[in-house]
Amino acid sequence: MTSVLNNSSSMVALQTLKSINSNLTKTQNDIATGTSVSSAKDNAAVWAISKVMESDIKGFKGIQESLSLGEATLTVARQAAETVTDLLTQMKGKIVAAQESNVDRDKIQVDVAALRSQIEAVVGSAQFNGLNLVDGSAGNSFSVLASLDRDSSGNVTTSSLSIDTNDLSTGSYTANDVFNNTTSAAATGSTVTSTDADTFIMTLDRAGGSDVVGISDGATAWAAGDSVSITIGDKTASYVISANDVASTNNSVSDLVAVGLKNAIDALGIADLTVDYDSTNPGDLVFTNGGTTDLSVTGQFANAGSGALGTLDTINVSTANGAATALGNIEGLIQTAIDASASFGSSQGRVSTQSDFVSGLTDAMQTGMGSLVDADLEEASARLQALQVQQQLATQALSIANQAPQNILSLFR
Repeated sequence: MTSVLNNSSSMVALQTLKSINSNLTKTQNDIATGTSVSSAKDNAAVWAISKVMESDIKGFKGIQESLSLGEATLTVARQAAETVTDLLTQMKGKIVAAQESNVDRDKIQVDVAALRSQIEAVVGSAQFNGLNLVDGSAGNSFSVLASLDRDSSGNVTTSSLSIDTNDLSTGSYTANDVFNNTTSAAATGSTVTSTDADTFIMTLDRAGGSDVVGISDGATAWAAGDSVSITIGDKTASYVISANDVASTNNSVSDLVAVGLKNAIDALGIADLTVDYDSTNPGDLVFTNGGTTDLSVTGQFANAGSGALGTLDTINVSTANGAATALGNIEGLIQTAIDASASFGSSQGRVSTQSDFVSGLTDAMQTGMGSLVDADLEEASARLQALQVQQQLATQALSIANQAPQNILSLFR
């Protein structure tokens, strides 16, 4: 029975056309965006998962930038440590040459001082983006952001790689602030040959030559851990300032240092040398050479924050004894620089490995997210062709269904 009030065929054809148009719109949207889930309306669960993964991928890209920055900083530090190693090796060659008696040690000392200045320049300039891992300013370690960790409950934390620094600085040496020289009335010609900023150098003449070496409080306040040393010939006596020394109210620190140095020098057992503490002038030590040869006396001061190459400033090959002492010291300095280079190289390898892992992890997460939300464009293309044909047929069917009531009119003619 045909009804002019309700055209059921037309309604069926219309619903079919709407369904086809909806599917066609969805397919066209998939092709336009390249995704099958572009909003929460498409698939709420998959969309939510994809957004979490997308945020993590953004985070890992930030991690990768941090690792790249850390690797670049370590590259600069490693290059600096390797350069210091090469310069110290060159210095060793100079020191070995100074062991020969028939050489101009003063000229060799000039070369040694130039190499030392070069080392200090390398250490001072070895910074990347303001961070220097070899001059002691970065502390004992620094951290490189290395990972973003999400647990099963959705809690997110970060983890870092702890990288050891290596202080290759020569520290702060200001011998002139600590030592001073006053020739005593009984002196027979003892002279101070050099009082540069690094080392106090004095020659104590033979046969009764005596001299007073004063210990002063210095331009800056003493600190626990500061050390004062005096080298006489090829033997060295040292005194390290303690917290009790600094806190003492009965004696000045310079008095305590002078007494400590006297005891340390006496323990060396140097023949024909007498060192007396001058009680009338606290802080003064009276050196008397009763032997038949001149004695070289050098004094050094190192602050508590001096670097691993702190003793580099004490190397002086201008005398035979100094050259012999320097030969023993340089081996330790070279090994320190080698250890620093190896440490930075190992740390750089760790950061590089982590960077490669994060890069691969980011790619894997992007692939996984793509499998959830990316549209199958080959399938979408085929589906588009089919839906366009269906749309044309549905439109034709709706047109035919709409013409059915017209057939009723022919019955009334």
